[in-house]
Amino acid sequence: MKRVKVSRSYQITIPAEIRRALGIEVGDFLSVRVVDDKIVLEKLREELPTFRLGRRVGEMEIREALLRGLRRSLLGD
Repeated sequence: MKRVKVSRSYQITIPAEIRRALGIEVGDFLSVRVVDDKIVLEKLREELPTFRLGRRVGEMEIREALLRGLRRSLLGD
């Protein structure tokens, strides 16, 4: 078990040994939750970027948009 100190701005540094073991790099996202009396940090898997369209987008609409983009890139605008 590693010991870390909470800074004045309530930050901690994840020890290098743990960062390397989990492959945590600058810019990665971690989830933080409380389980009983423990703080649990978990590395989040990389996700594709998301966009807010203000409405639900169905699988068919996504498929059609991908095909349009592919056609444009192969055939030109």
